[in-house]
Amino acid sequence: IRDTHAHARDMYTDTDIHTGEKPYSCKTCGKKFRRTCHLTVHMRYHTGEKPYSCQTCSKQFSASSSLKEHARLHTGEKPYSCQTCGKLFSRSSSFKDHVRLHTGEKPYSCQTCGKRFPRSSSLKQHARLHSGEKPYSCEMCGHRFSQKSTLTVHMRIHTSEKPYPCQTCGKMFTRSSRLLEHVRSHTGEKPYPCKMCGKMFTRSSYLSVHIRMHTGEKPHHCKTCGEMFTYSSQLLRHMKTHTAENPMTQESEFCCFLSLWASQHSSTQQSQTTCGKMFSSQSKPYQCQTCSEKFCASSSLKDHARLHSGEKPYSCKTCGKSFCCRNHLVLHMCEATSL
Repeated sequence: IRDTHAHARDMYTDTDIHTGEKPYSCKTCGKKFRRTCHLTVHMRYHTGEKPYSCQTCSKQFSASSSLKEHARLHTGEKPYSCQTCGKLFSRSSSFKDHVRLHTGEKPYSCQTCGKRFPRSSSLKQHARLHSGEKPYSCEMCGHRFSQKSTLTVHMRIHTSEKPYPCQTCGKMFTRSSRLLEHVRSHTGEKPYPCKMCGKMFTRSSYLSVHIRMHTGEKPHHCKTCGEMFTYSSQLLRHMKTHTAENPMTQESEFCCFLSLWASQHSSTQQSQTTCGKMFSSQSKPYQCQTCSEKFCASSSLKDHARLHSGEKPYSCKTCGKSFCCRNHLVLHMCEATSL
C-alpha cells in the first residue's frame, strides 16, 4: 500500500512538473507552490518559526535541508564535486552556481535592461542599480549601500579593521581582493592576458582598459561638449579646459599641493618656488603601460595608474570619501577643517 501511495504521489508530482501547475498558494503573499511541503516551509518565513536546531552550535533553521547543509560546516563534508575542475562544495546551490562558471549559463535576466546573470542573488543586486534601492545603512555616518558586502567593507573605515594580512610582508588590507592583487607584487603573477597582443596584466581592470587601445572604445564622455575619451584620466584633464583651471599633469598637481603646503609653512619666496623647479629639471623615466604618459617619479606613476584602475585606497575617516592619491585626501581634510 505504501509503495502504491508513493507511486501515485510521484506521478502527481511529475504531472505538475510537466504542466507547470502550482495548486498551493500562500495566503500571505500569494506565492504558489507545486507541493504542500514547499508551502509549509515557505510559511515559516512569514511566521519566523525555526523548528530545526543544530546539535553542535544550537543555530536554528526553518527547513531541515538548511540544517543539513549547515551541519557540513562542522563536519567539513563536501559531497558535491565539480566534474570539470574537481572543486568540492558543501551546498548544492554553491555547486550549481560554480558549474555555470564553466558552462557560461546565465539563467537569470534583468527585466529592465536584459543583462543576464548566473546567480539570482547577482540579479537582485543588479536590479538595485535601476531602482536606486539602498537597503543597507551605516549606523555611524548614515551612508547607504545597495549591497551588504559593500557596507561591511565601509564599516572598516570607522573601525580601522584590516582583517586580510599579507603572509609575505605583513601588510594589512580591508578587502580580500586588495590582498590578492597585492600578493601578485610578490609573485609576479599576471593572470590576465590580452587575446589580441598577448600582453599580461595583474588586474582584470588593467586588461579592460588596455583592450581599448585595440578596439578604439571611448567610454568616457564630457557632459559639457560631448567629446569622448579612452581613459578617465584624459577626461579629467579635458574637463579643466571648461573651467578656470589649466590642464595639469599629476606632477604639476602634486607641485601645487607642495607649493600650497610650503606657502603655509614658510615665509620665503624660495620655498614656494622650489617645488615647481623640482620636476622641470628632471627627465621622465616612468611610463604608464596603459596610456604611455610619462612621469618623473615612480610614486606619481603609481598614483596615475589608479585613474585607470579606479582604485581609491585613501579614505577620509570622517565622511568615508575615498581618493586615489594621498595628497588629494590631505587637501580634502584641509578643506573640511577650514569650513
